[in-house]
Amino acid sequence: MHVPDGFINAPVSAAAGVVAAGAVAVSLRGARRELDERTAPLAGLVAAFIFAVQMLNFPVAAGTSGHLLGGALAAILVGPWTGVLCIAVVLLMQGILFADGGLTALGVNITVMGVVTVVVAYALFRGLVLVLPRTRRSVTVASFVAALVSVPAAAAAFTLIYAIGGTTDVPVAKVLTAMVGVHVLIGIGEAVITMLTVGAVVAVRPDLVFGARGLTAPLKLRVDGELVDAAPATPAAAPAGSPRKLWAGGLVTALLLAGFVSFYASASPDGLEKVAADKGIDRNVEDHAAADSPLADYGVKGVEAPRLSGGLAGVIGVGATLAVGTGAFWVVRRRRAATEATA
Repeated sequence: MHVPDGFINAPVSAAAGVVAAGAVAVSLRGARRELDERTAPLAGLVAAFIFAVQMLNFPVAAGTSGHLLGGALAAILVGPWTGVLCIAVVLLMQGILFADGGLTALGVNITVMGVVTVVVAYALFRGLVLVLPRTRRSVTVASFVAALVSVPAAAAAFTLIYAIGGTTDVPVAKVLTAMVGVHVLIGIGEAVITMLTVGAVVAVRPDLVFGARGLTAPLKLRVDGELVDAAPATPAAAPAGSPRKLWAGGLVTALLLAGFVSFYASASPDGLEKVAADKGIDRNVEDHAAADSPLADYGVKGVEAPRLSGGLAGVIGVGATLAVGTGAFWVVRRRRAATEATA
């Protein structure tokens, strides 16, 4: 759902940029409460993983594909404030390095794909885990529903922005129907990916999943034939050691997805591209400012073999996103540490 330059007029794009900048600024402050020495590097990995999975367009219907937006996944794994920052880093890397998503539309993309998905998904996720049984399975079920709803919500948000500042004269009702309809289908794919990823991490290190903190059911012991709650676990009973294995496994997975599996992704236009072409929203689309980037369109210029070119571009993208994201989150973490030291 990367909005290119030319879909939304300059004033509304600028206003969306202000909203996005404000959301990022607020999230930087909020992320200080979410990040610690263990989760800061994991947040960078989450951004890199989302970048990799977004390269895997999957078919949905009638020559249309979809890809992960990632707001729900990021919010549940590392927290809503950090989640917004993760998506912002991904979109920045995609726009600058790969000419994916307009640069003047960066504020629109962060608002729609980052802020809206995170807010909707995390609000719904928290509501569900409060009413569902306090188990790990409830976390995965809630992540599925939250991710599913977040995608058509983002489509509706784009339609609202288009209604205010669209550069073409297309009836908004038609745009809304088409956008929400196709993105409900894409949302199913988003929900499956989010559920599987959250479930995999919860199974290995539930203590590192922000959305799973304090939600697991107490250990039951059988005493005199009856099940009773065990005493709360002490810190020493928590999973021992650093999360290096999880980090290394996630990085290897991201590199494999971006460097190899992405070659087999669907070549069909994604939901927004399909709707834009069918309804005429793309009549005023502009050339990307980074169209001459050596990595534009997720290929390495000068490398003729498509498989190798796309794979190298994916690996470079994962590395760049990981480096930028991890660096940014470490800065946020260090500011929190400095604040605590002076308090």
